[in-house]
Amino acid sequence: QHKDAYQAILDGVKGGAKEKRLAAQFIPKFFKHFPELADSAINAQLDLCEDEDVSIRRQAIKELPQFATGDNLPRVADILTQLLQSDDSAEFNLVNNALLSIFKMDAKGTLGGLFSQILQGEDIVRERAIKFLSTKLKTLPEDVMTKEVEEFILTESKKVLEDVTGEEFVLFMKILSGLKSLQTVSGRQQLVELVAEQADLEQTFNPSDPDCVDRLLQCTRQAVPLFSKNVHSTKFVTYFCEHVLPNLSSLTTPVEGLDIQLEVLKLLAEMSSFCGDMEKLESNLKKLFDKLLEYMPLPPEEAENGENAGNEEPKLQFSYVECLLYSFHQLGRKLPDFLTDKLDAEKLKDFKIRLQYFARGLQVYIRQLRLALQGKTGEALKTEENKIKVVALKITNNINVLIKDLFHIPPSYKSTVTLSWKPVQKADASQKRASEDTTSSSPPKKASAGPKRDARQIYNPPSGKYSSNLGSFSYEQRGGFRGGRGRGWGGRGNRSRGRIY
Repeated sequence: QHKDAYQAILDGVKGGAKEKRLAAQFIPKFFKHFPELADSAINAQLDLCEDEDVSIRRQAIKELPQFATGDNLPRVADILTQLLQSDDSAEFNLVNNALLSIFKMDAKGTLGGLFSQILQGEDIVRERAIKFLSTKLKTLPEDVMTKEVEEFILTESKKVLEDVTGEEFVLFMKILSGLKSLQTVSGRQQLVELVAEQADLEQTFNPSDPDCVDRLLQCTRQAVPLFSKNVHSTKFVTYFCEHVLPNLSSLTTPVEGLDIQLEVLKLLAEMSSFCGDMEKLESNLKKLFDKLLEYMPLPPEEAENGENAGNEEPKLQFSYVECLLYSFHQLGRKLPDFLTDKLDAEKLKDFKIRLQYFARGLQVYIRQLRLALQGKTGEALKTEENKIKVVALKITNNINVLIKDLFHIPPSYKSTVTLSWKPVQKADASQKRASEDTTSSSPPKKASAGPKRDARQIYNPPSGKYSSNLGSFSYEQRGGFRGGRGRGWGGRGNRSRGRIY
């Protein structure tokens, strides 16, 4: 007779509002006593989750975790994941809480439901499921996030990463770099390999395709915080030297207001500190050297009357030179006789003339900047103009130190400088990656540089202007993967739609 009574409760979902409210409470309450009616009970509860009356829907969703027993759990997780598409905030919060509660019962089963929807569900469900993982996983205790569970997340994430948009890729890197098991050197190495795969470093680089350029930059930004003295950046540095530097002037980007050339040079500079043994070191140093020469002008020729014949001083692009000189200095350590043995005497002489001319201009601007900032403290240094001058002083001082090193006979590579856009670190910790000191769930590096965004501005003193229109973009989500939500960094492949429930 009890079975008939339970069936009557199940039939209540077809009744009026009062019957539905009672059904929403009693179906889950007696669910475990009638295993033979499990399917009918879950389907009846699902009907209530889709009811027109919001209070009935909320009640039904709230009780869903009670159905998550044994083999039913992945199905309930799948259902809850699909319910993440709700636009009612109270309902959406209930779904989140329900998912978290079944996570604590069986993390792998819950992840199975989430990943099945990420791989096969509607776009809105996929998007919200990824967001759920990126925000909620880090809140779960260690007894839930076991090594086995983390391995499952990595395996499933690799499947998803075969076909993602740029924004999704950034979120997955946030998820994976937050996993405890990937905090080790070998874990970081695995992540770097994942990023390298995503960056497709085997492909021919097309500088005129904005998506190709953007994909490389997005991936490199994700890789930079992972590099350390034990996790090398060699593969990326090699690719930048061989394919990107020679095409620097023809790079295109879908991101408005981004100085793409400076962005590339900054990433190269950051990576160069952690480059391991490079196969074609001499040829890549030569490419770096040639690019540096482009930004190190020769002194203008003087006319017979001693005046400048062209009446125009060459522009000194300090931001670019800081990056190139730093990268050259870092890689030069690995081949210290490059300037003396690998260049002919004429080339070396030409380089020293350029260095000397640049150093002279540098001294003038350093003096001007120090004078402008003299006696300024606290609030006075926080004005836009002064913040730019402070960064400009860092840039010019860095270049000064590096040029002095190269003037040594033979050239020296001993000095250490902190790149102008990076926070200054204590000497003994200079080799330690910032990300190793922060919690694993923090977003990719650079977030810490938020308030110092001015550091991304170009200082171009010869024109007498401090350019401040650059650098206001967010580091993590810089716009555009064109092609809407098409999978892939340009819209790769079509996924079949998943079932609804």
